[in-house]
Amino acid sequence: MRIIVITVCALTVLSVRAQDETGLNASVEVTKKISKKVSVGVEAEYRNRNDMRTNDRWTVELSGSYKLTPWLKLSAGYKFMETNTEEKTTYHSDGSANKWRPSFWQPKHRVSVSLTGSHDIGPLSLSLRERWQYTYRPEHDTERWDYDDEAWQQTTIESKASNVLRSRLMAEYNIPKCKVTPFASVELFNGWNLQKVRYQVGARWSISKRHSLSAYYRYQDNKGDNNIHIIGIGYTLKL
Repeated sequence: MRIIVITVCALTVLSVRAQDETGLNASVEVTKKISKKVSVGVEAEYRNRNDMRTNDRWTVELSGSYKLTPWLKLSAGYKFMETNTEEKTTYHSDGSANKWRPSFWQPKHRVSVSLTGSHDIGPLSLSLRERWQYTYRPEHDTERWDYDDEAWQQTTIESKASNVLRSRLMAEYNIPKCKVTPFASVELFNGWNLQKVRYQVGARWSISKRHSLSAYYRYQDNKGDNNIHIIGIGYTLKL
C-alpha cells in the first residue's frame, strides 16, 4: 500500500508542475464470474479536468466477457456518459468577441467490442487488446450570448456519431509472494487518423480475494489539443 501511495503522490507533484492540464479519474467496479469462461461487471466512473477544478464526466458501464481459449477473450459493453462540454467563444475578423456559449451537460451513449490476447513469460504477463467503440451524441438545445445584439439566442448542437479503434499493449509483473502488481501500458486511438495516445503506469493491490485497489498515472497525448496528466484510483469487488 505504501508503494501505491508514494507513487501516486510523486506523480501528482510532477503533473502539477507540468505545463499541460491535470485531471483525476475515480472508479468503482463490481464483477461476477458466472462460469469458468463467462463473467459480467458494472462500473461507475467520475472524471474531472482543468487541473481538477472542473467536473468532466461521469459514466456507468455494463460489460460481459467470454474466454474463447485460455489466452483469448472476447468482451462487449455499453456505457452511458453524462459529459460536460467546454464553453466556447467565437470572434469577429477584427478580434472582437462575437458569440459565447457557456458549458453544458450532455448525454452520450457508447458500445464497444473487444478481443484480448495474452501471453505469460515467467512472471511477466503481456496482453494486446483491440477494441472497436461506437459513440453517439444526441442532438442538444442550448443558449449562447450574442455580444452584438446583447441578448441570448437559442442554438442547437447537432447529433454526432464516431467510430474509434483502440489498440492497447499492456505488461504486468507478478512479484512472487507480493500483493502488489505493477503494470504499464500504451494505447492508440485511431479514427481516420491517429487521434490520441495514452501512456500509463500503475499498480494493483489485492487486499483479499474479493477486494482490490488500483492507482495509476496516465499521460494522454491529444495530438493537437491540450495534453493531460491524469491521476487515477479505483476499487474492484469480485462477487
